[in-house]
Amino acid sequence: MSNTDTTRRNFFVASAAALAATASAPALAQGKPDATIEFSLWRAGFIVGGSGGSGTMVFKDNGYHLNIGGVSLGATIGVARTDFVGEVYNLKQAKDVEGTYTAVGASAALAGGGGFVELQNSRGVRLRVSGRQIGLMVSIDLSGMQISLRS
Repeated sequence: MSNTDTTRRNFFVASAAALAATASAPALAQGKPDATIEFSLWRAGFIVGGSGGSGTMVFKDNGYHLNIGGVSLGATIGVARTDFVGEVYNLKQAKDVEGTYTAVGASAALAGGGGFVELQNSRGVRLRVSGRQIGLMVSIDLSGMQISLRS
């Protein structure tokens, strides 16, 4: 096989892999957000951990108080608080934000340095949030996070 054939084959394989990755990647939230969201999560534990939090969402110039629960219970050592801010997409009415969220993309875990995470509930509402962690814990996993409107 000549160098030209090898180069063409490598280019084809790389192009096919890139196309497959693009086709299988979930669409990230785009366009103008429907609402903004801010929330804090507390997580603590030694062997078995627990977490919870609260926050607010601003939707159509109205503020809504939120309860946050169900975030990564399990083996843990440490105490941390993570403050999140972000945007909400695909929100038709405030109640649609309620539900259990799962990761859209590779991971829903934020390490101490933070980063962006995108989550989605069963109603198609997407959260794109970034967080900053304060305390001693390797990461906080947002998969399984439950949001409810506080009465």
